[in-house]
Amino acid sequence: MGILGKILGDKKTVEENYIDLEKYGEISTDATSTELKKAKMCVRVGEIQRYEDLKTFLDYVYGGNVLILDFSPLAEEEVILKRITNEIKKAVQDIDGDVVGIGGNLMVITPSGIKVDRRKLRGGYL
Repeated sequence: MGILGKILGDKKTVEENYIDLEKYGEISTDATSTELKKAKMCVRVGEIQRYEDLKTFLDYVYGGNVLILDFSPLAEEEVILKRITNEIKKAVQDIDGDVVGIGGNLMVITPSGIKVDRRKLRGGYL
């Protein structure tokens, strides 16, 4: 028995070549949306495909939520990406939020009253 066997227990033989996900419980989208409605603020991940999608994403931030926006589908479209970035900067300035880039193709956009600390935390530095 290897390390994983010791941690996870004895290996059980399964006649089928698949994992039965029913054993792990179902993830209901109704339960998830109920949980989200209870929260005061949510963090969501979005992927922008075109400039026209921007309003939907900004409405989410105007609603008091944090958005992690993936703009990799538009990474090669410099003019459109510049336009989107300028609109996001204006919107964030209007609501006293914040926007910061993460890596090459991600942005974190925050609503009013939430700022992003741009210093990177390292182990032991809190």
